[in-house]
Amino acid sequence: MVSDPISDMLTRIRNALMAGKATVEVPKSKIKVEIARILKDEGYIETYSVGDETPVPMIHITLKYYGSRRERRPVITKLERVSKPGRRIYRNRYDLPRVMSGIGIAIVTTPQGVMTAQEARRKRVGGEVLCYVW
Repeated sequence: MVSDPISDMLTRIRNALMAGKATVEVPKSKIKVEIARILKDEGYIETYSVGDETPVPMIHITLKYYGSRRERRPVITKLERVSKPGRRIYRNRYDLPRVMSGIGIAIVTTPQGVMTAQEARRKRVGGEVLCYVW
């Protein structure tokens, strides 16, 4: 059993990127599917699909790289978990973070769902800051 499933997902993606893997599998949950959707929409991963395996359904994430074959680099430079089970980080709509002066994204869970900090600012809602991606 994992005490922090979101951190486990980010660590699996980070490890797969460092190893140069094309895909990574993560146990499915609703919030992880939403995080994968945001990463795809923002262009950090190629695609994702949700499987129906038993006993544990998995999310299959295809990672994205750039450059020629020999000098291939991952699109995601860094994944950083912000709010943890031991210390939750909440921000109101005025204090939502801007990651790397707008180069990266912050993923936030709000009463209106999981979204980027920029989208939450547009909708004028705050929430729990899950992670930074750049």
